[in-house]
Amino acid sequence: MLAQDLKTTTLSSKQSSETLAESLDAPVITWEKLPADFILPDDPVDNLNQYPIADALSKILYLSGLMKENSYTFMNYGLIATVNGKTIAKAPDWAYVANVTVSRDEIVRSYTPYLEGDVPLIVLEIISETDGGEYSKQLETPMGKWYFYEQVLKVPYYGIFEPDSGDFELYRLGDSGTYDRVLMEESGRYWIEGLNLTIAAWKGTYDRRQGYWLRFWNPEGKLLPWLSEVYETTQRELGQTQQELGETQQELGEIQQELEQTQQELAKEKALADRLAAKLRSLGIEPD
Repeated sequence: MLAQDLKTTTLSSKQSSETLAESLDAPVITWEKLPADFILPDDPVDNLNQYPIADALSKILYLSGLMKENSYTFMNYGLIATVNGKTIAKAPDWAYVANVTVSRDEIVRSYTPYLEGDVPLIVLEIISETDGGEYSKQLETPMGKWYFYEQVLKVPYYGIFEPDSGDFELYRLGDSGTYDRVLMEESGRYWIEGLNLTIAAWKGTYDRRQGYWLRFWNPEGKLLPWLSEVYETTQRELGQTQQELGETQQELGEIQQELEQTQQELAKEKALADRLAAKLRSLGIEPD
């Protein structure tokens, strides 16, 4: 049977024979740089929705100022582990790493967690037309993605998204060392501890694509915007400001017009008073 936990320490003499047998079957995992001659898979993308959905997630984090200096997001990028002496490479559609400890130049081709920085906090797979092993828990070649993320890398959060239907499942690595389904909040979103955000499917139009997307919300429930939405909001606010300015200018124009009318009336009254004063003087009466 496949081991549920990857044990790297010597077994205690108190372990049961069943646990011993299970541990002997556990794969040996090491963290090594990708060999220079290793050929990374270059499978064609069979779902054109994968890149824009993943790219939009990264842009939201950068635009919202949530990416630290050493944080990275990876899209269809090789995550590396050595299992039983064999290099294993999996390329999730999207992954977020909070802290990379080497320079960007050292992870041009791939990224090895634990050796070159933190394990990804979350990886996402966007289901395509063909089975990509998103739910596969098999150890043997080809190693399943589920097994790789859960038992080898031990990624805290694993999400699977179906862009056509908008179905989204999020799993969290539990104390037992296996993934547990994350419960949806009343808001319809899922909380990601460590990222301090919620995530959920969202339907709308972005970048000339109409359909389901994955979006982030902050702890106050505010949707983190794309650049186009920031632009639209800015334009709308600018339009409102211009409208208010126009209304203010109109009000000022009306006040100016009233002032001019008042000045004209005062001028008429003064002219009349001057004529009366002149008339009184002609009669030998000095007006007060």
